[in-house]
Amino acid sequence: MFKTTTDGPCRPAAFTSLMQRAAALLALTAAILFGAPAEQAAAAEKLKVAAVFETPIEEPWVNQIHVALLKAKAELGIEYVWSESVKSADFARVMRDYADGGYGLIMGDSFGAERIARRVAKDYPNVAFVFGSGIGPAEPNFGVFDNWIHEPAYLSGMIAGKMTKSNTVGVVAAMPIPEVNRLSNAFCAGAKEANEKVKCKFSFIGSFFDPPKAKEAALAQIEAGVDVIYAERFGVVEAAAEKGVLAISNMSDQAELGPDTVITGPVWDMWPTVKYAIAMVKSGVFTAQDLGGFSYMGKGGSYLAPYHAWEKKLPAEVKKMVADRTKEILDGTYRVNVDESIPQSE
Repeated sequence: MFKTTTDGPCRPAAFTSLMQRAAALLALTAAILFGAPAEQAAAAEKLKVAAVFETPIEEPWVNQIHVALLKAKAELGIEYVWSESVKSADFARVMRDYADGGYGLIMGDSFGAERIARRVAKDYPNVAFVFGSGIGPAEPNFGVFDNWIHEPAYLSGMIAGKMTKSNTVGVVAAMPIPEVNRLSNAFCAGAKEANEKVKCKFSFIGSFFDPPKAKEAALAQIEAGVDVIYAERFGVVEAAAEKGVLAISNMSDQAELGPDTVITGPVWDMWPTVKYAIAMVKSGVFTAQDLGGFSYMGKGGSYLAPYHAWEKKLPAEVKKMVADRTKEILDGTYRVNVDESIPQSE
């Protein structure tokens, strides 16, 4: 069972997609003929945007997309609805319902329903689709993105390398796929740069969202000597807080889950990606592109979460080390290696 959510009643579209495109064309033509600003012409018709998510909305990966789309609703004036916890058997139907309902942009996560999403997009060439994917875009209308947040993951690893007392750090992650592997490897590489004595342990829970299993894997790592752990999945921070070990969060600022435990962590900000995709659709120039680059630190798509309670507790030399490396990354003088090989515990 999936849930479809909106802030108000979801009503059928008043016009077909053909009529909508005609109206948009008339608005743009009026703007050209009578000198009205392009923004006014675009505002004449509110863009309808839908999202289709495989996992619950609270899962961090999905939540970051959702948060950016909510921001777009508030700041860009789009209409936004979403469906969460959509199983593969329902994925195509939900996508088609939105496409038939006049939604001009459909976004979501499709790693488990990759082929399904791409097949549906082919049937609606005049609708823009932008989905999380480990594969490239497909002409004419299937754009992709991914969470390229390996840079702040590396910075987090540097902190872990300095803060560990056992010289053993751990990662509890979803599964050994490229987009997860590069974060796990970057974290370990950062830890080893900061502390050459560090050894890394890795556990994969085989799911994108299974907090109890993630917590169990974290407890096992802590029992084995890990004293700083990268919570690539939900459930790990809770284990760290219970056992009094340090944690690095992932994708969102999760300090509130363990204020004395969570030092910081990579934050994935989907706003640059969402803003760009919406601008293309509104301007009538959408093309199938790989938007993954918008997730890099230099584009504002990722960064380290604030230190919060650790602002005063984290040693000054550690903060300086991270600040210096951050500047190098943003200046383009340091490049974090992208290693998507399956990480192995030491």
